[in-house]
Amino acid sequence: MSDSIKHECGIALIHLKKPLSYFKEKYGSVLFGIDKMFLMLQKQHNRGQDGAGFATIKLGMNPGERYISRIRSNGDQPIQEIFRKINKKINLIKKDEPKLLDDINLFKRKIPCSGELLLGHVRYGTYGKNSIENVQPLLRQNNWMHRNLIVAGNFNLTNVNELFSELVAYGQHPKERSDTITIMEKIGHFLDSSVAKIYRTLKSEGYTKSDASPQIAERFNMKKVLYKASKNWDGGYVIAGLLGHGDSFVLRDPSGIRPAFYHENDEFLVVASERPVIQTVFNVPLKSIKELEPGHAILTKKSGDLTVEMIQEPLPKKQCSFERIYFSRGSDASIYKERKKLGNNLFPQIMKSINSDIENTVFSFIPNTAETSFYGLIESVQNYIVDQLNKKIKKDDIKRNNDLNKLLSLRPRVEKIAIKDAKLRTFITEDTQREDLVGHVYDVTYGVIKPKDNLVIIDDSIVRGTTLQKSILKILDRLNPKKIIIVSSAPQIRYIDCYGIDMARLDKLIAFRAALSLHKDRGTYDKILKETYKNCKSNIENSTKQINNYVKAIYEPFSSEEISNKIAELLKNNSIKSDLEIIYQSIEGLHNACPDHLGDWYFSGNYPTPGGNKVVNKSFINFYEGKSIRAY
Repeated sequence: MSDSIKHECGIALIHLKKPLSYFKEKYGSVLFGIDKMFLMLQKQHNRGQDGAGFATIKLGMNPGERYISRIRSNGDQPIQEIFRKINKKINLIKKDEPKLLDDINLFKRKIPCSGELLLGHVRYGTYGKNSIENVQPLLRQNNWMHRNLIVAGNFNLTNVNELFSELVAYGQHPKERSDTITIMEKIGHFLDSSVAKIYRTLKSEGYTKSDASPQIAERFNMKKVLYKASKNWDGGYVIAGLLGHGDSFVLRDPSGIRPAFYHENDEFLVVASERPVIQTVFNVPLKSIKELEPGHAILTKKSGDLTVEMIQEPLPKKQCSFERIYFSRGSDASIYKERKKLGNNLFPQIMKSINSDIENTVFSFIPNTAETSFYGLIESVQNYIVDQLNKKIKKDDIKRNNDLNKLLSLRPRVEKIAIKDAKLRTFITEDTQREDLVGHVYDVTYGVIKPKDNLVIIDDSIVRGTTLQKSILKILDRLNPKKIIIVSSAPQIRYIDCYGIDMARLDKLIAFRAALSLHKDRGTYDKILKETYKNCKSNIENSTKQINNYVKAIYEPFSSEEISNKIAELLKNNSIKSDLEIIYQSIEGLHNACPDHLGDWYFSGNYPTPGGNKVVNKSFINFYEGKSIRAY
């Protein structure tokens, strides 16, 4: 993706069902859980590089012995920093006690993060917040073992203010108004209530306070806690948690917006945001990895007994399609096929744009994450050439040997045209100099483009168009092609996301700006803005009404092709000499390529929850009122 956007985060959970001595004997290392967690976080660093955290719970510790550990970092290399700290601690203790790794009890007592329950997290900071306090997992501590709660997740809620008010109504005093704190305190509230209720029952049965503790662990029902806590959540989420007495859970939102996969056997349970992570780190077959269904939770007791329970009634499945287009690692078998299909689907539009002149067209991609879609496109070009040759042979339409030789020698011209340079820091403060610096983020390969050539560049998606306008188009134009064709494997991004991707303002989206420009051309700009503002404002203020997405009205008068042409016009300035065309994937093409991931609200405006419609309307209100703030 040439425009940098950020994705919330990734989770990794390991629940060891056997004691550490078992893993020492079978796998030769007491560090089995720690080593696997390091690899899982490393394999998901694509999901968040602003911060990382790792927390564990040790089972069987005595009162007075530390059984909960947490290490977090928001440094330049947060994952490495966390595990450097752990290794440093191990090495220091080994000097004094050389048998540390052989003595399981000593190891557990001395080494942080040496427990049987492990929870890891990688994140991107949003709202400009990237302090260590915002790095997960979060910890809610209590002297009662059962009330200790560790939480990490991949989520974004649209109704934080309402949920915050509920906490205040419970008598709580939350330290901040964020969905992270709100989720933790919501779960914590009903966790406290459940433990207190079980204790009252045990007391009436004659149990002493000390005898009640193990009984609470046995009778505790996390399903009820999660049901009550998540009843009014609106958003996309996968929430993972550990309880002090040794239970764990992972909960997915009813629409299945955010992903979660798991594998379990008699030794351990492992959960991750991406399937290939589990495949690679634990060397298990694809068929043994399951997807957690929407609205369901994995509930694991201290003993390792596991159930998957429905917590909230599932809604129509709307898994985030951006996971398939861009965010998830392309090593997943199905994602790889889907991205190739996205490239395949773009071939007819590209052929129309180049007038079927493959001989005088060079194909390339920007950035590297668009490579798989590029392979799909080139595959279609090759199939077309073979198909044309077969048609001519069948029709006996090859009159001269040179016709045959020309067809047989025709190949798609594939070149590495643009190369991203080392990240340049924009330390220059003057705007003209800063823009010149940005223009050098990419470098180009000279000597492969002729003046009569078309240059086709495929990208994952075009969000704001800023990098295209300020950098990529300028450097591509230096090659003097006849025509530059920028192809997006994703449809036009017309609406904000409020479920995890950092696309929070309408006025930042190039498709939105293009639609407004078309309204100006038609003389309907003032009218459509006033009408849309009025409808958005009325809909949000009247809470008894069904909430609709009124921003759709901005796009309704125009075809996708009209908006694409206007985007090209906005991105091309007087310094670009080559013709420019922008081609987008259709929404139908997206669904054809990714039939099981129909979450397309950023393209279609069809949000899976009422909160989505509310947020997009609020975003338009902010735009109309000149407020440069997020809508959630």
